[in-house]
Amino acid sequence: MAAHRKPRQRSAGGNTARTAWTIALAGAATATGFDGTGHAEPQLTPAQVKAEVDQLYQEAEAATEKYNGAKEQADAARQRIRNLQDQTARKTEKLNSAREALGSMAAAQYRDGGLDPALQLALSEDPDRYLDGAEFAERAGNRQASSVASVRKQLREIEQLRGAAHVELTSLKSRQAELKRHKKTITGKLDSARDLLTRLTAEEQARLDDRVTRSSTGVRDARVSPGSAAAQAPNSRAAAAVSYAYAKLGSPYVWGATGPNAFDCSGLTQAAYREAGVSLPRTTYAQIDAGRRVSRSELLPGDLVFFYSGISHVGIYIGNGQMIHAPNPSAPVRVAPLDEMPFAGATRVA
Repeated sequence: MAAHRKPRQRSAGGNTARTAWTIALAGAATATGFDGTGHAEPQLTPAQVKAEVDQLYQEAEAATEKYNGAKEQADAARQRIRNLQDQTARKTEKLNSAREALGSMAAAQYRDGGLDPALQLALSEDPDRYLDGAEFAERAGNRQASSVASVRKQLREIEQLRGAAHVELTSLKSRQAELKRHKKTITGKLDSARDLLTRLTAEEQARLDDRVTRSSTGVRDARVSPGSAAAQAPNSRAAAAVSYAYAKLGSPYVWGATGPNAFDCSGLTQAAYREAGVSLPRTTYAQIDAGRRVSRSELLPGDLVFFYSGISHVGIYIGNGQMIHAPNPSAPVRVAPLDEMPFAGATRVA
């Protein structure tokens, strides 16, 4: 009789162990390739790094202009809230005086044997209750009715102001959330650009910087002098804006900055025309509509020149196909050719 062999017991973790080992081998094969060599991240050339960094800077600047627009709206909402609060305070003070006058009238009535219902409501600490029962004012005498109606009107005005302030506060909170989103986008793009630049050796970075310097030198050799640019400007305001831009050459680029010591692109143009006595909107996409559009062939010093399809960059034209602009965090305010970026349009604001 054949002996019955006892079935082999499988380890409870056997399948798991073999599965983990299979996954590990597969992962190793993926990581090293079949020849056992690891796949490193593709090495970008300095030119490719520069192209990617420039793209990130452009995207960051587009987000910066959205941030600037949201900030402008938030600042306006804050100012409206302050104005509403001031109006409410003044009207509340006036209301308190009127209520005191009614209080004197009520005291006189009380001494004479009773307090008119309309006065009771007008002196109530609950404005809603007073407004709900305002028809009692019609039962009062002419003088009392006039005084109570005045208080009633002031209460309604104050409630309207409070309602408007609530609307503005809601708008402000929305703008603040928008600011936070744009700020996160900007800092993310700039961080990515910095990470890319760290891939370059010091020698490669120096070569790129030297290339930029040679390009700037070529522009400088053909640069229009400040006096000549101002003389060719269409009017004194444009000339003043051009002179301001020249005076700020070398100032650092800082996103969201409007001077006097650092600028982003639209911050520089806004500051230049502010110095000339002209108020410009804060953003590139608003500045392009702040004056009369001119063609590239019509450009004169002081005209605002815009770039990219999204109107995300702006400079001040100085003549001879050149502008002064705040490029990006890698370069200060400088002179550059219009052909450095895709031209989108121009506006004469002065």
